[in-house]
Amino acid sequence: MSQTHPTHPDLRAIRFLPGFSWGPRLTGLLRHVRPRPADLGPEVTATELHLPGAGGNPDVAVRLLRPALADGPVPVLLWVHGGGLVSGTPEQDDRANAAFVRSLGIAVAAVRYRLAPDATAPAAAEDVHSALVALRQRAARLGLDPDRIAIGGASAGGGLAAAATMLAVDRQGPVPVFQLLVYPMLDDRTVTRTDVDTSGVHVWTPGSNRFGWTSYLGVEPGSPGVSEYAAPGRRTDLHGLPPAWVGVGSNDLFHDEDVAYAERLRAAGVACELEVVPGAFHGFDALFPKAGVSRAFWLAQARSLKVALTETH
Repeated sequence: MSQTHPTHPDLRAIRFLPGFSWGPRLTGLLRHVRPRPADLGPEVTATELHLPGAGGNPDVAVRLLRPALADGPVPVLLWVHGGGLVSGTPEQDDRANAAFVRSLGIAVAAVRYRLAPDATAPAAAEDVHSALVALRQRAARLGLDPDRIAIGGASAGGGLAAAATMLAVDRQGPVPVFQLLVYPMLDDRTVTRTDVDTSGVHVWTPGSNRFGWTSYLGVEPGSPGVSEYAAPGRRTDLHGLPPAWVGVGSNDLFHDEDVAYAERLRAAGVACELEVVPGAFHGFDALFPKAGVSRAFWLAQARSLKVALTETH
């Protein structure tokens, strides 16, 4: 991202939001403010599941949203919330996830993973992988289709979804059929760049990025020896990964790493749709969910999930 674009017309209200960076104090405050679950309406049911950890990892909880009147096993999206690796809960994405349930007839299982710095890399990715394995094993009793499990996430959640997918492929266990990566946080080495124009960057700043990655890695971002399961953008061989959709704004701090990852997936023979939203910054759709550009961004995600989960099986 050598130069940012003018802010998208639908998002100009961002100028009224004061600038800030994430750090220990803000993260601590946010951890004490748990979002209230959204009113899901009569069409969607919510259940908290406690699933066993895989490979000696701790048990993991997921918030499962299902169509209330589903007939037979339904496809499922294993969803990973954002929060810079240091905060967040599944409930923060209830509205968007419930919209996937209602519009596509799928289930969404949102992972409640361990947060940094209390748990460092690759703990969160291991939690997501544990949820994937356990959902596949229990699909029949949960009314889920074991052969139609996609994985996705936003921001830090997108990076964790990518990392958990790599774990699944490398361990030759159940592999998601599709990856939905929404402005994913993939590469710690972005912290070390000095050539990025941040004049149009909002919400997730370079200072926030340094704090998030340092908290999760336990070492300085950009250090040698960081695992690809911690920072999936570092993986050199992307062959054999499932198809993906990658979406990011042109003014997102993650723009360059996300575009590079999508291009590298394609070069490795992995089908990947890339959607770049001009003038959009990080988390624009969460801040302004009713804006036209945000609705279009969500619809693009829904279309990709529909093809992956309901039209190709």
